Amino acid sequence: MTGSHSHTDLPILIVEDDAAILELLEEELQEAGYQTLGVGSAEEAVVTLSHSEVALVISDVRLPGMNGMQLLEQLRHEGSRLGFIIITAFGTIDQAVEALKIGADDFLTKPLDLESVGEAVFRVLENRRLAERLHQSEPTGHFHGIVGESETMQALFHDAARLAKSDAPILILGESGTGKELLARAIHAESPRSNEPFVAINCASIPSELMESEFFGHVKGAFTGASDSRQGLFQAANGGSLFLDEIGEMSPGLQAKLLRALQEKTIKAVGAEREEAVDVRIIAATHRDLEQEIESGNFRSDLFYRLETFSLRIPPLRERQGDIERLISAMIEKHASAQNKSVERIEPLALQTLLDYPYPGNVRELENAVMRAVTLTEDGVLSHTDLPERIRQHGLDQRGSTRQIETGKSLVTSGQQSWPSLEEVEKRYIQKVLEATGGNKRRTADILGIARRTLYRRLEEE
Repeated sequence: MTGSHSHTDLPILIVEDDAAILELLEEELQEAGYQTLGVGSAEEAVVTLSHSEVALVISDVRLPGMNGMQLLEQLRHEGSRLGFIIITAFGTIDQAVEALKIGADDFLTKPLDLESVGEAVFRVLENRRLAERLHQSEPTGHFHGIVGESETMQALFHDAARLAKSDAPILILGESGTGKELLARAIHAESPRSNEPFVAINCASIPSELMESEFFGHVKGAFTGASDSRQGLFQAANGGSLFLDEIGEMSPGLQAKLLRALQEKTIKAVGAEREEAVDVRIIAATHRDLEQEIESGNFRSDLFYRLETFSLRIPPLRERQGDIERLISAMIEKHASAQNKSVERIEPLALQTLLDYPYPGNVRELENAVMRAVTLTEDGVLSHTDLPERIRQHGLDQRGSTRQIETGKSLVTSGQQSWPSLEEVEKRYIQKVLEATGGNKRRTADILGIARRTLYRRLEEE
């Protein structure tokens, strides 16, 4: 049996009254690395399930006494989300479609193609695993909405929570797209100032000639066009937190005035005669190397040391690979809810493609990809074709190379052939269902559980 093996420590329950077929299925699945339990009737299956946990059920439709459809209905009526594969005769495709409608995950036709058995088991186990992840409650590894279970993120959350209690300035370092503003908002939410304003500004977006007025405000007539007095960002954030994103873009002149505001807790509006007191907690962020900017003469060392006393570094996504799957799950839920859509699962191929991508744009790039996929999906299944082209292409390039399993000092492949990719498995499966339905695309789409439009798109890609 070829195909990828989705790991499970639980056995697969096979319900088949034909002893020869039962033995064949058990042998093949065991050879592929699965544990199995075999019974000859649905009644025996009910008893087995009452005292044993299993990974999924493979059941023939025609059985003595209760049939496979009735067994499936009973399990779904009891609220079981257990994976279920139906075995049916080639001529009863309509019955298989009916089984899918009442909750089967897949079907196999007789005579059994053992390669298809392995593919179906892998697909059902993967989809069930991903569905469980999507239906989980709020992740345990989070900090005010920021997801992260890796050790580096847990350490970051711990440090951020401690620093949030003070009024000292904080400098957040990290590449573009890592979520620096999200962390700044989380720190504000964790702080005693949480009920006061949080004001965010990107220093790179303000023309240098307007920076001082934007930060400190101006009085009427202070310069040409100043027809009214105006509050600046410091006044707007008074009592709360002011987030200065990309502080490395701030002009040296304004850096000096910011340093004075930090030290004296006072500001002076453009054109004003007097200073006024302000109570603002500064959280700054940059993707630049500020020490290198100091050497280049672009950033004041005294301001840097004032900010850098309490600094936090957000790791790029490539340094927290273990968080990506949880991030994908949280993002699907977030954007599906925002778009009032139901996304039940993500295809294994789509998930693997997302997991393999290096994300030069970090979390922002991942979120944009997931948001696009959620927007495009039409059948509740987030598919590989819903992903951005550059991410799909990277996945194809990765899978194009020969996949080998390293064992000791030598490289070997199973059966002297590389494992098929998930994309190849999916294509084969679509073709087999098409053949079984005599090329009927409407019925094929129903069996696959996807929209006809999605099916046409997949066929065009082949």
